[in-house]
Amino acid sequence: MSVSRFIFIITIIFGLFWIVSYSTAQEESQEPLEPLRPASNVILNDTPNDNGKSISMRWDVSPDDDRVSQYIILRSTSPKEGFTEVGQVPTNTTKYVDEENLVKKTEYYYKIRAIDKKGEKADSEVFGPIRPLAQWFNTDYKFIAIAVIILGGLIVYCIYSARRGREFFIRRIAGLEAVDEAIGRATEMGRPILYLTGLGGVSDISTLASLNILSRVALKTAEYDTPLLLPCNDPFVMIVDREIVKGAHIDAGKPDTYKEDNIFFVSDDQFAYVGAVNGIMLRERPAAIFYMGYYAAESLLLAETGNSVGAIQIAGTDADAQLPFFIAACDYTLIGEELYAASAYMSREPLLLGSLKGQDWSKFLLILSIFLGVIMESFAVGFGLPFLHWIAKFFTAP
Repeated sequence: MSVSRFIFIITIIFGLFWIVSYSTAQEESQEPLEPLRPASNVILNDTPNDNGKSISMRWDVSPDDDRVSQYIILRSTSPKEGFTEVGQVPTNTTKYVDEENLVKKTEYYYKIRAIDKKGEKADSEVFGPIRPLAQWFNTDYKFIAIAVIILGGLIVYCIYSARRGREFFIRRIAGLEAVDEAIGRATEMGRPILYLTGLGGVSDISTLASLNILSRVALKTAEYDTPLLLPCNDPFVMIVDREIVKGAHIDAGKPDTYKEDNIFFVSDDQFAYVGAVNGIMLRERPAAIFYMGYYAAESLLLAETGNSVGAIQIAGTDADAQLPFFIAACDYTLIGEELYAASAYMSREPLLLGSLKGQDWSKFLLILSIFLGVIMESFAVGFGLPFLHWIAKFFTAP
């Protein structure tokens, strides 16, 4: 037998052996697998510290989790029918939070559907009922509740003390001390006063603070029979301005001197309003101008025009970006929260004065807490004292 024939026979034998082995392996691989087993031990809980629109669930994965491609979360309001898909999670996942259009206090039923790579499905038992409920308090933010109690108690105590006649010290604010001077100057010169409440609406805090100052200014101008002009950027603010000025004239005992036409709407467009107000300044040449409220890019345009007519100008705003312009162009400027403190400063009314001092004490406590927190964290990290982390953990939300 030649070598080539021997090699040919050997090749045929190995080929037949490989074909038989492959066919056997294919037959073994095509043997039917056991049915896919579902997830089990589904535990349903109302999600703690929520608004009543979520349900948390946990389960044990299928014993055939290595065959599972994903788990489908099914929900219904009936234990027997109407189950719809509300979520999907990948294999080897054991928890899920359902937030899909839940209705408070409605009973829900759940089951978990396991799906393998071939599309075979296995549903767990039906679990429930469970009702989503809203909690009154979110215990994760307990530090907020404690802070509200402490800070609110301080404000109430200070108001109570002020009403009993206790005198609280408030540092001198030059811009507010100059209000009477500005009104007196306008009265002596026989020229009007121009008061601007800014671009904000009635709901803006800075506008509300401006209206409080306006009531004081309007009362003084009514007593001195000094014309008060109020061009408005917002029609609703205009209505409030008219009521405040009218009430001031009544309180001064001079209701007949009130002139409604001196309080008028100009425009709600920023620079149309600025152009109109600048025109009023140049025509009427007011002796005193008040800028109180929210201002934007128009602040310097207004203040420069007012300065050119020789008016004494007092400004106050909580818009940080505009403060440099008012400081540069006005005689006096209320910086930041001085605008909010103005009504208490000028009126000395116990409710406002006590509230102001209560807020000051509250800020002091917050600053002290921050300082102590920094010191304790520094020692905790530097000297390895983990128990000093408590103040940082207390003020940290999850």
